[in-house]
Amino acid sequence: MSVFPFESGRGRGGLADDVCRRIADEIVLGNFAPGSRLDEVSLAARFIVSRTPIREALKQLAIMGLVDTRPNRGSVVAELTVDQLDQMFEAIGELEAACARHAALRMTEADRARMLELHAEGRAAMQNGDIDRYDAANLELHATIIRGCYNPVLIDMATSLRHRVSPFRRTQFRNLERMGESFEEHSVIVEAILAHDVITTYREMRSHLLSARSATNRVAPAWGIPSNSQQKLKGESA
Repeated sequence: MSVFPFESGRGRGGLADDVCRRIADEIVLGNFAPGSRLDEVSLAARFIVSRTPIREALKQLAIMGLVDTRPNRGSVVAELTVDQLDQMFEAIGELEAACARHAALRMTEADRARMLELHAEGRAAMQNGDIDRYDAANLELHATIIRGCYNPVLIDMATSLRHRVSPFRRTQFRNLERMGESFEEHSVIVEAILAHDVITTYREMRSHLLSARSATNRVAPAWGIPSNSQQKLKGESA
């Protein structure tokens, strides 16, 4: 099982990674309520797998913060609040924006070529309505930009938090319109990086992450309840 199942793309991380993604989707969509017990036997029957990949998936979900392990209860869905999710998106928005700003000046020609390749892959996936393919291209595009900052501390911080919000970012693409919006936002970011425009790059990457947060609400309304953090973010991005 990979350390970051949402970073590997469907089909590349093994059965446990696939199960991890599927359980995470159920949690984000509200099908597994906060505080509810995640029984290995029931989950194995639900996803038609053995208990081994279920057990491995639950361990990974615990690392991500979506699952808590409690004495005498086993694994339960973590009680993540809307405010906490807003704060995570605010933080990852700032971190990825900082990485992108540095990447605009530090990316090598090979990095830029890879960025354009992934952007083209995203376009093809969007045009075909292929959610999994677009999600994989999206993840790798963001990872390429993050690595392009060439600051190991920033890379580590952004990658770690990005891992925690990945299930929520992935869910947004269940709304097919969001793929088109996301691609257009990527286009602006990619153009700004190629132009070495650090101001536009920072602004647009941060806005892109806030848009991803808002898009989650379209397919997972439970995460759209207004909160103090969300209202503040809207005011700052206006």
